[in-house]
Amino acid sequence: MSSTDPNDIKNKMKRSDVVNRLKADKARAKLKRRQRIAKEEADNPELKEQRLKENQPKTLETMREFDETIVGEDAEVFEEEDTDDFSEYFKGLQPKIMVTTSKRPSARVYEFAEEFVSIFPDAELIKRGTQFEIKKIVELAIKREYTDVIVINEDKKQPNAVTMIHLPNGPTAHFKLSSLRLNSQIRGHGKVGPQKPELILNNFSTRLGHTVGRFIAALFPHVPEFKGRQVATFHNQRDFIFFRRHRYIFKDGERCDLQELGPRFTLKLRWLQKGTFDTRFGEYEWMHKPELDTSRRKFHL
Repeated sequence: MSSTDPNDIKNKMKRSDVVNRLKADKARAKLKRRQRIAKEEADNPELKEQRLKENQPKTLETMREFDETIVGEDAEVFEEEDTDDFSEYFKGLQPKIMVTTSKRPSARVYEFAEEFVSIFPDAELIKRGTQFEIKKIVELAIKREYTDVIVINEDKKQPNAVTMIHLPNGPTAHFKLSSLRLNSQIRGHGKVGPQKPELILNNFSTRLGHTVGRFIAALFPHVPEFKGRQVATFHNQRDFIFFRRHRYIFKDGERCDLQELGPRFTLKLRWLQKGTFDTRFGEYEWMHKPELDTSRRKFHL
C-alpha cells in the first residue's frame, strides 16, 4: 500500500485513506530518525555541535548582499565619533527633549505622545499651536536649550511618522511609524517607573545605521538606574527598527522573567538630512527611493 501512488486511485475515500497512511508512515520514520540521532548525540556531544554547525538556516539576514559601508572594526569611523554631533552626549551631557505633534492633532496622537514621552527620561510634551511651523519651533527650542525636538505626525487621525531633529546643528531624521500598540492594547503590561532605563541597540551595522544608532543613543542618559530594572530596546531587522520596553526580574539566579511596559511600535527610516529641518533647501545625507530596493537581501542599516 505504501508504494501506491494516491493520484492513481479514483475513489475519493480510498485515496484519502492511502494519503493518511503515507503521512503516518512518514511521521513514524521521522520520529525514529530523531530518536536515533538524539541517542547518538547523547553518547557523543561532538556530533551535535557538528550538526548545528552544518545545518545553518538560510535567512535574508544570513544571505545579505555585501555592503562596503558595514562598519566592523573601522578605525576611521571610531575616530569620527569623537567629533560628530553626538560626541558630547557620550561624554556626559544630559539630553533635554521637546516632543510635539502636528497641527490640530487628534486624540489618538495625544494618547500616543503621552506614552512616547515616557520613553525618554528628560523629555517634555509641548502642545503645538497652529501658528507655529517646525522651523519656528526649532528656533524656540534652541533658545530654551533643548537638545532635540521630536515631532509626531499623523494621517487620517492616526500617528504615521516621527521626525527627530538634533539641536542646534542637526542632523534630522524622518521615520515612518507603523505597528503601534499603546499600553492599554498590550495584555499584562506593567507600569512605567521614573527610573532611567538601560538601552539596547541591536544590529545597526552600516555607516548609515551607525549614525542612526548614535542618534537614538544620544536621546537617553548614559547613566541608567538599574534599580528600576527597565530596558528600552531598538532592534534593527531588515531596515525595520522595532521598539520594545520591558521590566526584568531574576529568579533563582538562573531564570529571567520579562514584563512588557509599552508602547510598542516600528520605525523605518525615510530620510536623513544634514542640519536642522529644511525640506526645501536642506542637504539630504540619505533618502529612501524605490530604485534602491534592488533586492530583498540588500539592507541599508
